[in-house]
Parts: sequence; structure tokens; C-alpha cells
Amino acid sequence: MKFFATKARVSNRGVPPDEFLTELVEWGRSEFDSIFEANPNPADIYALISHELGPWQNLLHRRAAMLEAARVHAGLESSWKFNEGKDPGNPNPDPKSWETGLFQVSFDSTEIHSSAMRPYAIAKGIGTVGSFISQMKTDHKLAFEYYARLVRISIAWAGPLKRHEVNPWLSRASVTEFESLLT
Repeated sequence: MKFFATKARVSNRGVPPDEFLTELVEWGRSEFDSIFEANPNPADIYALISHELGPWQNLLHRRAAMLEAARVHAGLESSWKFNEGKDPGNPNPDPKSWETGLFQVSFDSTEIHSSAMRPYAIAKGIGTVGSFISQMKTDHKLAFEYYARLVRISIAWAGPLKRHEVNPWLSRASVTEFESLLT
């Protein structure tokens, strides 16, 4: 795969590595349509990024926009490193609050919105703090899917999303490129 617009710089983090972009596109090609379909939740990722990347044309456009949001968010959170661990600024000694992996998501995210992600976590073998932390770092497809499902429920868990720090770095040209790469 050749990347051009999707190699755009994100803040002071640099540009995403080709390996990350390749894995993101491969995940986006194979993921269920239901993750990208419209839903009535006014607090999901699509509401956050609609001004920069909408209006939504079709499912392919929505899929590509999710990949673009993930590209930028992963850059801001971890500089596209899957193996990132606890944020050094997090003083909480409870491991369920420790950030992990590419999107710096913590196990306590399984409790958001009346534990909406808990059944998914259990079904995927990440129903304990230890398995969650480990798998978010090593199972890249799972990390992408968990992220996509979680941001459809809420963006409140992620500082760069709730503070709109991702928005200035989102690119319509990247979405167009992702659409091409997904087909």
C-alpha cells in the first residue's frame, strides 16, 4: 500500500508509520458494517468529527472517517505505538484506571454507560484488568475494534476527543485516501 495524505503530520507527534496505516486499513476492510452504521447516540465519534469530515455520504465514507479519527487519535495518545503503558501523569494506583496501548484506553472503560463494553470485553477474553492491559498492547485488531466500539458509545473517556484536540488534525484528503484504500 502507498500512503500519501494519510501520512499527514499530527501535532508534534510526527507522521504515522506505514506499518500502523497498513494494519488500520486491513482492519477497516474486514470489520463488520455495524460498527460504522448510523446510530441515535448524539455523543459518539461521528458527532464529534462531523464538522470536519461530514456530512456522511455512505457507509464507505463513514468507515474511512473512523479510520481517520483513529489515525489522529492514536498519534496524539501514543505516537502510534501499540505497546504504550500507563500515563506517567496518572497518579491512581488502581490498575483498572491505567491507560494502555495505542489509544491509551483503560479497563475502567468497560464500565462506561452502565458497563456497555463489559459483555464485549468478556466475550473477547479481556474481562480482567491483566488480560485487558496485555491484549490492548499485543492484539492490534482487538485494539482497533475495541476503540471503534467504545467511541460509538462515548468519547468522554478520551482527553484528546473530549477536548477536541483531534479535530484540527483531521483531513478530508486522508478520508478520501482511506476510501480508496478500503476498496
